[in-house]
Amino acid sequence: MVQMKGTIVHHTGTRFRSRFTNEIAAALKLELGQSARSAKTIMGWTGSSERAAKYWLAGTRTISGPQLVLLAKNSDAVFQAFLTLAKRDVSGVSLEIDAAETALNRAIAILRAVRDR
Repeated sequence: MVQMKGTIVHHTGTRFRSRFTNEIAAALKLELGQSARSAKTIMGWTGSSERAAKYWLAGTRTISGPQLVLLAKNSDAVFQAFLTLAKRDVSGVSLEIDAAETALNRAIAILRAVRDR
């Protein structure tokens, strides 16, 4: 008998994949509805085929990484679903944005003070 060597690769859970697919489909339906125009909008956002867009709307196929990024860029509902699936708190993102805004305002005030001397 030959000894097995190498790295053990674990399956990503099929439950999570199913949940992921359904959450993205629900987000797309919420924002776009289920009309033929919905698929055309998704095609425009991602450059995907009509068949792929319909699969994503129906929740029968999983979307890949680059297309997910393009959907999240154009759809607030998909972005929110992605953050929820990643267990990231949107308020945490908002706090980081507020902190960045405060730092930028402080930097602007310093630059204006230096300029006005």
